[in-house]
Amino acid sequence: MTPKQVTAFAPATVANVACGFDVLGFALEAPGDEVTARLRADIVAASVIITSLSGGEGIEFDGIPLDAEHNTAGKAALSLLQAANAPFGVELKIRKMMPAGSGMGSSAASAGAAVVAVNELLRLNGIRHFTPMDLIPHGMEGEAVASGSKHADNVGPAITGGILLLRGYNPLDAVEIPVPKRLHCAVVRPHIEVATSMARSLMPKEIPLKTAIMQWGNLAGLIAGLMKEDYALIGRSLNDVVAEPVRAQLIPGFHDMKRAAMAAGALGCSISGSGPSVFALTDSLEAAQKAASAMEAALRPYNVDCTEYVSKLWGTGPKLF
Repeated sequence: MTPKQVTAFAPATVANVACGFDVLGFALEAPGDEVTARLRADIVAASVIITSLSGGEGIEFDGIPLDAEHNTAGKAALSLLQAANAPFGVELKIRKMMPAGSGMGSSAASAGAAVVAVNELLRLNGIRHFTPMDLIPHGMEGEAVASGSKHADNVGPAITGGILLLRGYNPLDAVEIPVPKRLHCAVVRPHIEVATSMARSLMPKEIPLKTAIMQWGNLAGLIAGLMKEDYALIGRSLNDVVAEPVRAQLIPGFHDMKRAAMAAGALGCSISGSGPSVFALTDSLEAAQKAASAMEAALRPYNVDCTEYVSKLWGTGPKLF
């Protein structure tokens, strides 16, 4: 009997990775969102209906629309079904484990899980299906609903896993970067929301050539460090001279958290995506745990609650169950 239902998991992601504004991102092992796609032959072909939206403990999702055209998961699934010329419609059930505006790719996780689940449903029913790389543009359609722009530094690694470099967008040119074996990540998410639109509005329209050269050098050094598993080079390169200086003002205690993470042994520390989450990369699980605790302690005087996550980088690709 042909399966009529598939559930997919897509993880939280860290975009920008300090010096890689809009062109670099990586996936964590957890948290993440789950989307269940169910074949519906009784609705319009290549259409999507969302019948359930739920959240994990403490996750608020008020305001997230159930209309597929205006929902990140729904829009991404619609794009994929239309590209595949699917002869059936799909029902989605979305379970969110991250709040909106967290800086951990909440919308990307939903969009990524949706296209992975729908793609598997297509495959199981003998319909045209796609590689993970080919799914990224459809995930980007969902991201555009959330942020107004089709970017892939979150949804790309949410779909493929690992570290992804977006060399270009016209056409999309995504490059998978090897994940160093000892690399771990600590993320502290302050319980405040930073709208992506607000964070983008702070970005300078022009930057001095000297600043640009520094950023190019850091990004090139970071990619080289990742490729060579050179943890010292990774640490030297995790330096953002473009976005971090203007976005830090949106995050209470950011500079104290960064200093604390570095003192605890982190390779580097910066803002995850648009914030407010702050990430630190380390060369061991123990160092990541110390960095997370140090950042949480540094945030405490600001009377802002937070959640800590410690994880290896998730390099295995889409997860289906």
